[in-house]
Amino acid sequence: MTNVSENPRPGTAFGLMSEAPRQGGYGPVTTKPWSQEDYAHPSAAWGAALSVGQVLLRERQPVRGSLAMLTMNHPIKGFDCPGCAWPDDQKGLKLDICENGMKHVTWEMTHKRVGPAFFAKHTVTELAEWTDYELENAGRLTEPMVYDAELDRYVPISWDDAFTLIGEELRGLDSPDEATFYTSGRLSNEASFLYQLMIREYGTNNMPDCSNMCHEASGRALTASIGSGKGTTTVEDWEQTDALFLLGVNAASNAPRMLTALSNAVKNGAQVVHVNPLIEAASRRTTVPHDFVDMALFKTHETGTLDLQVRPGGDMALMRGIAKVVFEAAETDAAVLDTAFLERFAEGLAEYRALVDATSWDDLVIQSGLSEEQIRAAGAIYLKADSAIVSWCLGVSQHEHAVDMVREITNVLLLRGNIGRPGAGPAPVRGHSNVQGNRTCGINHHSPAWLLDKLDEVCGITSPRRPGLDTVGSIHQMHAGAVKVFVGLGGNFVTAAPDTVFTAEAMSSCRLTVQVSTKLNRSHIVHGAKALILPCLARSERDEQASGTQGQTVEDAMSMVHLSVGGRKPASDHLLSEPDIIARMARATIPDSATPWEEYVADYARIRDVMARVLPGFEGFNELIATPNGFRIPQPARERDFRTPTGRAMFSAAPLHDVRPPAEDMLVLQTMRAHDQWNTTIYTANDRYRGVKNLRELIFLHQDDMRERDIATGDFVDIVATSKDGTERHLRRYRAIAYDLPRGSAAGYMPEMNVLIGPNDFSAQSDQPLMKSINVRVARSD
Repeated sequence: MTNVSENPRPGTAFGLMSEAPRQGGYGPVTTKPWSQEDYAHPSAAWGAALSVGQVLLRERQPVRGSLAMLTMNHPIKGFDCPGCAWPDDQKGLKLDICENGMKHVTWEMTHKRVGPAFFAKHTVTELAEWTDYELENAGRLTEPMVYDAELDRYVPISWDDAFTLIGEELRGLDSPDEATFYTSGRLSNEASFLYQLMIREYGTNNMPDCSNMCHEASGRALTASIGSGKGTTTVEDWEQTDALFLLGVNAASNAPRMLTALSNAVKNGAQVVHVNPLIEAASRRTTVPHDFVDMALFKTHETGTLDLQVRPGGDMALMRGIAKVVFEAAETDAAVLDTAFLERFAEGLAEYRALVDATSWDDLVIQSGLSEEQIRAAGAIYLKADSAIVSWCLGVSQHEHAVDMVREITNVLLLRGNIGRPGAGPAPVRGHSNVQGNRTCGINHHSPAWLLDKLDEVCGITSPRRPGLDTVGSIHQMHAGAVKVFVGLGGNFVTAAPDTVFTAEAMSSCRLTVQVSTKLNRSHIVHGAKALILPCLARSERDEQASGTQGQTVEDAMSMVHLSVGGRKPASDHLLSEPDIIARMARATIPDSATPWEEYVADYARIRDVMARVLPGFEGFNELIATPNGFRIPQPARERDFRTPTGRAMFSAAPLHDVRPPAEDMLVLQTMRAHDQWNTTIYTANDRYRGVKNLRELIFLHQDDMRERDIATGDFVDIVATSKDGTERHLRRYRAIAYDLPRGSAAGYMPEMNVLIGPNDFSAQSDQPLMKSINVRVARSD
């Protein structure tokens, strides 16, 4: 069966892709020649400093942008970086910032504005021809707008009328389940709590969020293994550990402040093992820009001691190989296993040991893509370490069997008691600033019964108990016409989701789409019959309510919660905060609600008082965040309190899955970010750490795979992806780039390549789109 999703010209399919590079699509249009060369410099260092300077000048914010460095990530009075979820410094560092964070904030500080005059000049049909870069680069949204179908333009609407429209449409549905409510990781804890409260009081659990596309597998696996969906480590653990394994993590681009922790770990004598199909710049050396002496002396520090280039999805085989090394060593030295820990806290060891014993070295080598010697070297590092951390990101979680992969990680940690003690534990690397906090505060399409019971008791509502729709489910139900209203708080849903055309068709099938945003993006252009754009404050901007300036909280990837207070003048007098937008939407939708929405918005401390009564670990919330650096939510598994059905940590006994391409002429493609982008926001067409300039429509290939296909570097190639259901999707005329990665694998950039992921290409274990395991054929273009 073949269902070819061609690569149409902009405008013919919502302006989402381009058959020829640089004629519409995603990245910035450039006429400069492309180039690619090996990158041999340290990560961060002067390259990062120069890049930040260029961004400040390009956005005409050299003064305000520089001042932002002095307040971003500062305790109590500073604002939290809207970028990654890496923990803030706990030791008083004055410049706890990174290149990507400064790009992100400066991008929000732009002097450009998108208001009524802008929309009067441009129809939506015209804007569909613009690239995603051009849409965001137009500037900050300034006031609420509504789509006028006769004019094919967005036109101004008052806030009151916008909320009236939302309320009428939501009340007019036959069932609350005909609406779905998306959440981006940019939402604060307070806004997340209000949002899920509104949605559940309205009567649905349809709460797709960005976790559904990123770390859903991690949460499900950790919950099954240790009774909690979060990691157990702190930054201090990273500096104390003897061995640190990083799987599927590109730290220099995705969490640059992690580089400090990596270099400190190596300085302290730890073995730092990077496991990734591509050898990334973060695995070699760094110079952290706030280390002024090192910068002046061009002094670098190691950030890794070993690179292991697994095939995509081969991480599980590597972990099982490490377990095999441990069990072999235990045959002659029983102390290798932490017997006391295992007998008291774990269950399922015997079954797991039998499974590992039955797994041959040949299978481990084939499935990992590594040699037996390499796997044994990793096992030796783990055996020698008194404490060990295993950390992972999307290179692990966006696979078919990602839940089994993450559970294999916890299996290995359990063997030597590496959970619940200093310098040890599992550590998922969350990608977006408050994505973990969203889930903590109730953004979950399938929340546990205890949370719903407590929410109902404290807030006086009756939460629905049936599971709601996640991201993939929402897309399918919108496409089928069963979901008629889409509300998105932050993000760029159409561009971020898989099968971009299918998702766009789903969005355009809605009766109403509502987008709460700071800047224009593709999800405003691909809209329902009725559509609203509601502009909100950026995190760095001052939020004034009836009781005065407000702060909101975020939770980082290691469960630290702290206050974020914006200080800049808002980009427009017409902007509302996200809590205010949610509260007004709730009042318009549920006019008889007994929830004191207006009181909550007048003083966010009142929201936190309610959260303190609902959420475990938030008792005394307002007092806790008044302290420098905030507080850490108690993590039961860190205390070896494993809240599984048995009360013990659970070994899993999943089979070793075949992650090779299904046919000899196929490759396994993984999508990833370039360095000069953040999620779907693309700053330039460069990827400094991979040596690429002025090019995004590319595919990285192994030199031997290219030779077999008679492809040379720079050749145009066509990419054909075969989905689970047998359908095909095509990308035309992408540049082939030779790169150091395993045979049989390939890599390229999201969101350009999201079109290759079919609507049924999601994991049966986690429902996550398979963005790291796309089966493709590559051939020279005609």
